[in-house]
Amino acid sequence: MSSQTILFFLLLVIAALVFVILYQRFVFRKGIQAKLGQISRKLEEISGSDSDEKVMVFTDSPALMELAGEINRLLVDRQRIKAEFKRGELSSKKMLANISHDIKTPLTVILGYLEIMWLADADNEMLKKVETKAKQVMDLITQFFTLAKLEAGDADIPLSKINISEICRESALGFYEILLQKEFEVEISIPERAVYVQGEKNALERILFNLLSNAVRYGGEGKYLGIFLREEQGSVSIDVTDKGKGIEKEFADRIFERLYTMEDSRNREVQGNGLGLTIAKNLAAALGGDLLAYSMTGIKTTFTLRLKKINY
Repeated sequence: MSSQTILFFLLLVIAALVFVILYQRFVFRKGIQAKLGQISRKLEEISGSDSDEKVMVFTDSPALMELAGEINRLLVDRQRIKAEFKRGELSSKKMLANISHDIKTPLTVILGYLEIMWLADADNEMLKKVETKAKQVMDLITQFFTLAKLEAGDADIPLSKINISEICRESALGFYEILLQKEFEVEISIPERAVYVQGEKNALERILFNLLSNAVRYGGEGKYLGIFLREEQGSVSIDVTDKGKGIEKEFADRIFERLYTMEDSRNREVQGNGLGLTIAKNLAAALGGDLLAYSMTGIKTTFTLRLKKINY
């Protein structure tokens, strides 16, 4: 065999070895990329579902195994911090509920004494003012107490079959005098027949009262109030609409926050305690429904209470 033939075969073997090495590196790199993609997708899934899962990776790469281990340690720390936060939040809510209850008791006694004093001296304007302010404080404490119980999961709201048409009519009638006094244009669309939802009478009345009060307080400039009951597939929606200033986009995501008032987003001259919509939102959730808001600045604002429909 000539030297040229031997040289040719040697070059062929070297080329084959280089090809094998390059192919193995390509396969290894693709495998690493695939595993990294798998880890990334799993992390996204865990983050999106808020689950307690861990990242599982089956590989021969020590670097990937070490990476997976570090990620799982971070996930464990994340779960521990979340659990501690939830325990602390629940404890704070229970404490707030207890404090609110403890404040109500002496305040009730104070209101009782004020009423006795006012009966003895009915013309005393100072007593009237003190009694008015004391009642406002009592109302605020009551709302704090209600919200704290709802958020702590201590509110007992038994669900049953409720005629929402009747409750909507009664709620609208309760605002008749103030709407007439303020010269509001009122548009109401409520079916004459009974429409049944899953709910609880007092909770539904509280939600509608808060929504109607909010519309009158913050949408008063539009001199308009609309109440519309709509039946949908499996649900019932109640729209409460006003034509006031509306809610600016930067405030839209905050209107259901605790203690957030609408002065910055609507009428700056109107004062509120910022609990009404938060309570309404929590009550709606407790009834298995939801409360949504939609606003076109300067045109209209609509709050929609969505409830589970019950067939006859």
